[in-house]
Amino acid sequence: MSDSLHLWMRHEARLTERRAPLTPQDAARLVEAGIRITVEESDQRAFPLDGYTAAGCATARTASWHEQAPADAYVLGLKELPAGPAAPALRHRHIYFGHAYKGQAGARELLSRFTAGGGALLDMEYLTDEAGRRVAAFGYWAGYIGAALAVLHHRGALTAPLSPTDRPTLDALLAAGAAAPGPTAPDPTAALVIGALGRCGRGACDALVQAGLAPTRWDLPETRPVDRAALLGHDLLVNTVLTTTPVPPFLTKADLDDPARRLSLVSDVTCDVTSDCNVLPVYVETTTWTQPVRTLRDGERPLDLIAIDNLPSLLPVEASTAFSAELTPQLLRLAEWDGVWARALHTFEAAVEAQEAPLVH
Repeated sequence: MSDSLHLWMRHEARLTERRAPLTPQDAARLVEAGIRITVEESDQRAFPLDGYTAAGCATARTASWHEQAPADAYVLGLKELPAGPAAPALRHRHIYFGHAYKGQAGARELLSRFTAGGGALLDMEYLTDEAGRRVAAFGYWAGYIGAALAVLHHRGALTAPLSPTDRPTLDALLAAGAAAPGPTAPDPTAALVIGALGRCGRGACDALVQAGLAPTRWDLPETRPVDRAALLGHDLLVNTVLTTTPVPPFLTKADLDDPARRLSLVSDVTCDVTSDCNVLPVYVETTTWTQPVRTLRDGERPLDLIAIDNLPSLLPVEASTAFSAELTPQLLRLAEWDGVWARALHTFEAAVEAQEAPLVH
């Protein structure tokens, strides 16, 4: 392991982000392996700073990476970087979820900042093994919380604004609602999970089972093509499918006006809302912790939407611990530039090249 490798874990700019890509326990593993780690101060991170200092990490003031991080440091984060008209060019190599390769809003501007500064994006969504499987993901917890919020809202038990919690507390809420109808009257709610065999889908199904429901589980065979009548015949839809290429949508605006629609709540865990790959093109803006639910149709047959794009931050300790455990082995190999990191860099370079390519008329 190279002694020169330096990770700089930044404070998250998003006010509702409580997670960390690296826990103190896993930071200690990296320090023991000879990796230098600097951790920025943060008043919202679920893990106190003294845990990192005890692990052998250096500290830095909040949001100081742009001015203070050495040019050869890898800046480690999770969600979006500060943007705006005065956003600086990016000279570092950044490891985080950039959401910039599928034409999302702001993608062109972000890639241009990397081009201007000579930096690179090693997008966590594109850290994959030889078979194309992601090596580190928050998917299970995103699915779990997305489904849990759907159940709580359907039962009239979801309160806003949302706030971080832990799994025992959340599970107790789900179980309490499951017991409400009584032992001889199980909850009749029909819930559908699309993408049920993936990490995210498994999390969603587990939450629904915890809530006393028996979810309908769809994956590839059931969505090619989609049985729209069957989909609309459920009360709750939890979408966990994230695709990298456009596919026929699972739900359209015309479906929302179908007079036979039973569906009353959509929880879109993937939130691919500004991309051509969006499989639920029935809304144009995500929901928030302050306003977690938006009405898409009102009247006699209302339909609500939950589409929060940082769901795992509502269970920050559990989600961070699981993710960090998966990411740490990859970080231990970062100096070697093995296949995972080489593939991530190639994906970034291809995205930049495609953006700079002249249009062909």
